[in-house]
Amino acid sequence: MIALTQRVNQASVTIENKVNGSIGAGLLVLLGITHTDTQLEVEKLVKKIVQLRIFNDEQGKMNLSVQDIDGDILVVSQFTLYANCIKGNRPSYINAAPAEIAVPLYESFVQQLNAALSKPIATGIFGATMMVELVNDGPVTIYLDTDRL
Repeated sequence: MIALTQRVNQASVTIENKVNGSIGAGLLVLLGITHTDTQLEVEKLVKKIVQLRIFNDEQGKMNLSVQDIDGDILVVSQFTLYANCIKGNRPSYINAAPAEIAVPLYESFVQQLNAALSKPIATGIFGATMMVELVNDGPVTIYLDTDRL
């Protein structure tokens, strides 16, 4: 499981000209799921994301988590994080999990984030064509791969 995690001042996801989810200060998480992912990867990733100390403290050091600042999270599914570009110029997405595997894990990920932060988590819609807008703060972008956590 991969989470491209960005510290943002604000972010939103629009589907068919309608805003589906939006947040203020917090994290935009682009989530990729592969065939071998399980609830174990979901739990590891949720724990890491909510405790990731990438927000500035009073001294300007990245020492606070999204939990510490009572920040928001927007989760957007993104199968293209598993793109394979080794051969040719057209990416292969064979490493991305099919919907029957990915959807339950995506939903569990959102539910566990909701429980960890005790607040609603903004989302896109799995499988939809989405327009994502963000104001990246820093910029701070962290690539998290459960195979390396």
